[in-house]
Amino acid sequence: MQTEANNAFTLHNVCYRYGEGVDALEDISLTIGQGEKIAILGANGCGKSTLLKLLDGLLFPQSGTLTAFGESLSAKTLADETTACRFRRRVGYLFQNADVQLFCPTVRDEIAFGPLQMGLPRDEVAQRVQEVAALFGLTSLLDRTPFQLSGGEKKKVALAGVLAINPDVLLLDEPTGGLDPRSQGWLVDLLARLHAAGKTLVTATHDLHHVPLLADRAVVLSEDHRIVAEGPSAVLLADLRLLEAANLLHMHLHRHGDLIHSHPHFHSYDHEHTHDENTP
Repeated sequence: MQTEANNAFTLHNVCYRYGEGVDALEDISLTIGQGEKIAILGANGCGKSTLLKLLDGLLFPQSGTLTAFGESLSAKTLADETTACRFRRRVGYLFQNADVQLFCPTVRDEIAFGPLQMGLPRDEVAQRVQEVAALFGLTSLLDRTPFQLSGGEKKKVALAGVLAINPDVLLLDEPTGGLDPRSQGWLVDLLARLHAAGKTLVTATHDLHHVPLLADRAVVLSEDHRIVAEGPSAVLLADLRLLEAANLLHMHLHRHGDLIHSHPHFHSYDHEHTHDENTP
């Protein structure tokens, strides 16, 4: 029998608002199992990033309840240093904008920061830095300043810093955003291997192109910040009415001679479509 202790996260009727009543999330109930790979889908501004920040303990529900690994996740529980350290070792967060995440003088320092905060011996930290840098192809950049790197290189450094602490859960905010096609493919393949190794993946995105590889299950957030659908990724991605209502695709009319028909266009970083002359 599945219990909350077996789940990575359990949310019951969670709400969050910014400032003077600016809605971000409304009545969110969701369970994310350990070892699962799940996508949070929705248009820009629907609350995806806010949801990830709640799961990472950067924000806290203003109503409703949130548990992580069977324990309450709140400002009060994370005020306890032992509890906070245990949680931070298990959950890593990749921000949508790598510049928000990077602050150390060198790439080496960025990757080492998390393990050092965990109190690991310096020789073990140095070994982790070398191993993670090799995995990401960053070895030649270890002494470079992160702010002098390309956007794709910055994202690799940010994710390398997250993986250096070897978390159980990866929270990924638009991970393929700003990457060229080759880098996108490399990242998706890496995440698939991490999931196969037992990591829980929670990916927030409005780019539907890679969702079948990034998630077995998906949750769709509407523009009024509520969950409007939940289920197998393949099933939700085939529901064009749902995706259009959530502003994840739009329909374009095309003329072929005297024939007019429409095609769905997904809101992604790159997409293509073909025309079928026989489409009614």
